[in-house]
Amino acid sequence: MATRKIDAQQGRAAVLAWCADPTVGRSVIATAVRFSLQELALQAPGRSVEVRVPPYGAVQVIEGLTHRRGTPPNVVELDADSWMKLTVGDISWADAERAGVVSASGSRSDLSPYLPLLPRPS
Repeated sequence: MATRKIDAQQGRAAVLAWCADPTVGRSVIATAVRFSLQELALQAPGRSVEVRVPPYGAVQVIEGLTHRRGTPPNVVELDADSWMKLTVGDISWADAERAGVVSASGSRSDLSPYLPLLPRPS
């Protein structure tokens, strides 16, 4: 089944709405998260790391050994608020790990080279 792509204009609008008010509605957060995961997949193509932001989405990224079935060896999982903070650069990858807001397993699960994805507007 093909994944529905979020329109860039709609996705950026959702990210901007989240930047203005992190307590925006669930549908806006869902769009912002899905769009940012889509952007990560464009910037870090591959299938060696699975990034999960339940319940909104998951994406496989970063070149390397391709994962096909079962639980991948390289998994990153975090909540939507923490993901969005990383996406716009409100927190760094190292700070997120220290704070325990990100669960990352596997030798390839460091996403710091790809973050922030969509820097917070000035």
